[in-house]
Amino acid sequence: MSEQPLPREIRCVLVPVGHLRLLLPNATVAEVITLPTPEPVDDAPEWLLGRISWRGWRVPLVSFTKLAGAEEGDPTLAMRVAVLKALGGNPKLPFVAVVTQGFPRLTTLNAELIIPTHDGSPLPPGVKAQVLVRDDVAVIPDLEGIEEQLAEMLELAG
Repeated sequence: MSEQPLPREIRCVLVPVGHLRLLLPNATVAEVITLPTPEPVDDAPEWLLGRISWRGWRVPLVSFTKLAGAEEGDPTLAMRVAVLKALGGNPKLPFVAVVTQGFPRLTTLNAELIIPTHDGSPLPPGVKAQVLVRDDVAVIPDLEGIEEQLAEMLELAG
């Protein structure tokens, strides 16, 4: 069997979270919804806002700004939730939700348009890489790491 070449372009989404932009493959975003009231999770860290009901699932709701220690952003912007397809393969955690401000923006990227900006200092929690995408500074979230933490916490929470 021959190896498939990598795509020259990838459809991505820049998801606004406070003063950050999360860079994700478009296929990762299942839906963007209005912010529901989350069901609290006992003994959860500040960044785990609780669980929301979405299409029959109880989906953990994450504040990426609290997780990464970033600024919250403009409080006048509408708060929404981006429901993301989980990457870790845990059947009990097929989705993770992230609080957003404003709407995610579609973009098509190739390797030349993503420029690493990391200076070698430790990255904030939940961040895999910092990049420049055209004129936007963005972070690539460590979704697998976040999912592992959530799976451990939610098993303990019942």
